[in-house]
Amino acid sequence: MSDSASAVVLGRDVRKSFVRGRHQKAQDVVHALDGVSFELRSGQLTALVGPDGAGKTTLIRLLAGLLTADAGTLRVLDLDPAIDSQQIQDRIGYMPQKFGLYEDLTVQENLDLYADLHGVSAAERRERYPQLMQMTDLGAFTGRLAGRLSGGMKQKLGLACTLVRSPELLLLDEPTVGVDPLSRRELWEIVHRLVHAGLTVLVSTSYLDEAEHSDHVIVLHRGKVLAAAAPAEVTRLAAGRTFTLDPEDGNARRLQARLLEEPHIVDAVPDGGRVRCVLGEGVSVDALQLPRTQPVEPHFEDGFMVLLRRTAAAEAMPDIKLEHALTLQPDEQVVEVRDLVRRFGAFTAVNHVSFEVRRGEIFGLLGPNGAGKTTTFRMLCGLLPASSGVLRVAGLDVRDTGAAARQRLGYVAQKFSLYGALTVQENLEFFASAYGLSGARRRARIEWTLQQFELNEHAQLASQELPGGYKQRLAMAAALLHEPEILFLDEPTSGADPLARRAFWHRITALADQRVTVIVTTHFMQEAEYCDRIAIMDAGRVLAQGTPGEVRRLGSAGHGRLPTMEDAFVCVVEQARAGEAHSGQAA
Repeated sequence: MSDSASAVVLGRDVRKSFVRGRHQKAQDVVHALDGVSFELRSGQLTALVGPDGAGKTTLIRLLAGLLTADAGTLRVLDLDPAIDSQQIQDRIGYMPQKFGLYEDLTVQENLDLYADLHGVSAAERRERYPQLMQMTDLGAFTGRLAGRLSGGMKQKLGLACTLVRSPELLLLDEPTVGVDPLSRRELWEIVHRLVHAGLTVLVSTSYLDEAEHSDHVIVLHRGKVLAAAAPAEVTRLAAGRTFTLDPEDGNARRLQARLLEEPHIVDAVPDGGRVRCVLGEGVSVDALQLPRTQPVEPHFEDGFMVLLRRTAAAEAMPDIKLEHALTLQPDEQVVEVRDLVRRFGAFTAVNHVSFEVRRGEIFGLLGPNGAGKTTTFRMLCGLLPASSGVLRVAGLDVRDTGAAARQRLGYVAQKFSLYGALTVQENLEFFASAYGLSGARRRARIEWTLQQFELNEHAQLASQELPGGYKQRLAMAAALLHEPEILFLDEPTSGADPLARRAFWHRITALADQRVTVIVTTHFMQEAEYCDRIAIMDAGRVLAQGTPGEVRRLGSAGHGRLPTMEDAFVCVVEQARAGEAHSGQAA
């Protein structure tokens, strides 16, 4: 690397280990960072990427002086975090994954609190606050309680609180997790403006398209640095090996599932009605006899997957086999929503929403934070009563027979909702009892879930200590204990790394092929391509509905390329909001 003397952060052979589990055994030692070396250059945006458990959060916490390295050299702003942690914290901004906003305080009160904590003077506040409000577009919401902000607005407020003083280094740990595409774009515009103004920023992210637009990337895997380079260098690893394929039956999801099982294919994902795949090194399309292929330019994510496969041999994609196949009519309508309304006082969270879902279909609900997706989910699951409308699940009216309907569905909540202090085994025992399973049947179902979700090795580990991908597995395992015929998944891959997301969707594809009906919300627009049909919501209303191909055509891309699902999402939501604003002005 060039001139280490000008590096804002310098790490050499940094090591950090933890002991996890209830029993302090040698085999429970986790090497979170195993000889990591890197630099952060002044005025650059550096992205930190890698699978769950790679060591990203541990590294950021070391830089913030919140943890102490076991070995190696670490310098932050020419200070040693182990000795000068307070001096470093006085000069940096740090936004952790779960930023500590006080939801019963207003936007202004949260800002004032963090300014007080950092000793920001009244004169500095008068200068700084207007800049922050302009930067985040929160000026009109200073009197609103933080708990009533959308997810994207909360993240912008968290960033504003981090910036109440002018830091020399900004550390952001997964700032866009759970944030919709519109809010994500707004957050990144703020970050890029800060970098353009000369601030050095390190951001960890599970969105590889975000890393693609950074100045520098550090790829971590199992505590080791796989690459520290410009994003283009990682992208070039997939040059000449990236193709798209047309599914002969029009089902990209099933073609992708088959391709991922091929040993000579590094990666495969649905992409605009086709399947984007990356071939193994030295493998040709002709040798694999892949039909209807077209070479395409690689993305950063393609190179990232090549890099991971160089380090770890490709593991077989997890499958899932139901013990008892569903024998009901395959085209049967199993979810009917018509003119569904939910009001909270004067506020209408869900406004005359209508859609239907057939047996074995994957139906996606997309929308910005606060669109009404989770409220709709909770009504479908019988967890929240509807104000009006028709709501039928598995042939039952949820408004009258909520408990009976719930026995036929599984629900994975937006946030990990299992008991963190209980082990994996104990959580499964508890939920099996809650579903009325007992005796040999209960033991058999728990053994099935442990095997199907590859949780046996972690059965005695407290669930709060699981990596994010394994928490998601456990949540889905608990939801499937009673063999539901309908599965509701509320942002199940939020914060999950690319490998975990692929494994998740491979399981969902297998369940759908066995006639399980799946309704899912997601902020990853690429994941909408796995769905048979989708609906885009905003402000409690359905704005667009149809197959991914039909919805994609509503977008506008420009520059000679076809619109993506994200293009369509942004276009549909912005047009609807512009129409509402125009109507409001006319009124």
